[in-house]
Amino acid sequence: MSEPSVDESEVLAILRGVMDPELGDNIVDLGMVRSAYVEQGTAHITIALTTAGCPLRATIKRDCESRVSSLPDVSNVQLHWDELTADERTRVMQRARANARDTAAPTQIPPRARVISIASGKGGVGKSSVTVNLATALASKGFTVGVLDADIWGFSVPRMLGVDSRLSARPASAGEERGKIVPEERREGPGVIKVVSTGLMVETEETALMWRGLMLAKAVEQFLHDVDWGEVDYLLIDMPPGTGDVQMALARLLPQAEMMVVTTPALSAQKVAVRVADMARRSHMPVLGVIENMSAFTAPDGSSWPLFGEGGGERLAAEIGAPLLGSVPLEAAVSTGGDTGQPVASAGGRASEVFHTIATRIVEEILPPVNMDDCTASSLTEVPVALPNE
Repeated sequence: MSEPSVDESEVLAILRGVMDPELGDNIVDLGMVRSAYVEQGTAHITIALTTAGCPLRATIKRDCESRVSSLPDVSNVQLHWDELTADERTRVMQRARANARDTAAPTQIPPRARVISIASGKGGVGKSSVTVNLATALASKGFTVGVLDADIWGFSVPRMLGVDSRLSARPASAGEERGKIVPEERREGPGVIKVVSTGLMVETEETALMWRGLMLAKAVEQFLHDVDWGEVDYLLIDMPPGTGDVQMALARLLPQAEMMVVTTPALSAQKVAVRVADMARRSHMPVLGVIENMSAFTAPDGSSWPLFGEGGGERLAAEIGAPLLGSVPLEAAVSTGGDTGQPVASAGGRASEVFHTIATRIVEEILPPVNMDDCTASSLTEVPVALPNE
């Protein structure tokens, strides 16, 4: 009998053309192929999926069979299934995220910007208020903070920041095909807040945007590609509630983004917020922490009233394995500040203190700003380099 004409390396080589659509890489380099060999005309392939019930199993099966059966002397393909261990899943996700970062289409977001999406599982938990006040607290420390209001239907950021001008555009500069949108700006102490929102494009705040999912994703894509953000230290993205088209588009377009989850003390809000954290991890987006909004109300006599329940933030943080960054108390000043365009973080009070404490943790511990002063690239412009003679 003749030796088999197909060896393991050939099978692995052709399996590199089988992509995991969710992870954006081939199953061999992701480490999902446990074994692959050909015996008496049958190719035996063992593939480990991220989960046993992976919905992409049928797609991967079809692609494997189609490719491997094209090899000479392979008359049958027998697939065997396994599941990645926890450590293997971690390595796979890290590789997938790195690939997404390296292959992502370029945007106008500067590479040094720290991108934080502020998300919630449901509406009404004060996500936009948290976004605006964190931006204010960060800007008060001297940073330039971009705020992208990606809640296309439910835009409220312009009102909360007291910005009401229409977005303008500048002409195209050298090397650009078209002009760019210019964000509206608000100064906050030594820092600046740059704002982009559909609320700055419609006639009035009461104008309804009746857009379908594809248009929403395209609007977000335009905000990332056609807005001249300039230099920003942090970009905070006020996400729409839930896990829909906008969230998936942002995860694809901004693989460097990281997430904070907003919830209230109520158990119902906590359980819904778990889904957002699950979406983030499926999109290879780290969850930086949890912010509990609308925690206990403190009366003038010092008594505390947990009007929306207790412990939701702590329970959510424990369930998703992320830190609880802070609990923002229920204060009338938070709502009043949002209505008048004067965020409570620019004033005083307990809620303001919490926002500034969270901002300090972001800057000093969780996601420090990128310092380009000491990087090799920037130093090359200052240090003379002697090149050897050819």
